[in-house]
Amino acid sequence: MSKTIHSPGVVKVEEITPYNATLSIEPLHNGYGMTLGNSLRRVLLSSISGAAVTGFMIEGVSHEFTTIKGVQEDVVDIILNLKKIRFRVFSDEPQTLKLTKKGKGTVTAKDIAKNANVEIVNPGQKIATIGEDKGSIAIDLIVETGRGYKSVEENAKNQHISDMVSIDAIFTPVHRVRYKVENTRVGQMTDLDKLIITIETDGSITAKEAFEEASAILINQYTALAGQTRIEATAALSASAPEGAFEKEADTDFDDGESALMTSIEDLNLSARTTNALVNNDIHTLKDLFNLSDVDLKELKGFGSKALDEVKDKMAELEF
Repeated sequence: MSKTIHSPGVVKVEEITPYNATLSIEPLHNGYGMTLGNSLRRVLLSSISGAAVTGFMIEGVSHEFTTIKGVQEDVVDIILNLKKIRFRVFSDEPQTLKLTKKGKGTVTAKDIAKNANVEIVNPGQKIATIGEDKGSIAIDLIVETGRGYKSVEENAKNQHISDMVSIDAIFTPVHRVRYKVENTRVGQMTDLDKLIITIETDGSITAKEAFEEASAILINQYTALAGQTRIEATAALSASAPEGAFEKEADTDFDDGESALMTSIEDLNLSARTTNALVNNDIHTLKDLFNLSDVDLKELKGFGSKALDEVKDKMAELEF
């Protein structure tokens, strides 16, 4: 058995729908298909960021166990429908959305007034039905971003309006994850794994984006635990896939001009603390780092003098 643990690559992305895709990852060290598949699945289902309604206020309604004049559904049914609305939110702050509808007909998410920071993914989602010509409904919605699940009690703590009804929220945009492990080979090595993972989302994020976010979360967790220890990884092997199927990896030859500048910060073998500080400040490649002066680096959040010295030593080592 080889002593080297080779780096895998995403060799194929098959889009079933825009938000349902199957990714093939290979070659993986023997046994790593199940290890990575299980950890990625758990993170995908629990930790990907999303947005959901956390509270609402309906004109003339003080609690959820009541009915609305002229509206066929009671408030409990409306709550269930509100939970099905999916959003893309471009702000970390809670957003207030307004919905006003008059006259007989179906009330859908499309009737929600537009907000520059919020995009509704499924505008056709039904909210309620007005059964009378003179009937009307007016709703204020609170939409927040988060990860995983948030209970009614937690949401209620953040509500400061007495008539606001808090509801539990499921933020995760990933609906389903399935994976399987198959055998693959590289040259004479026949005991390698191939991971095939299928991801289905709610439409607020693509399957590939969810996969990459889950991978980044795991990287951050393991980097924090690794301390100063680093294992040199070899380039991804060409497995039994069509030529050119592997995504192009960052070139680690630092004499190769622009491609070298696109090397990931995680590949520079800096300490976990320094790496996390750079990534948390949206510095992801050597090019991002190269464009900053010493003064710029000192002003970064969580970036101290020791980190600056480490970065300067690394840049000198790479002859930049």
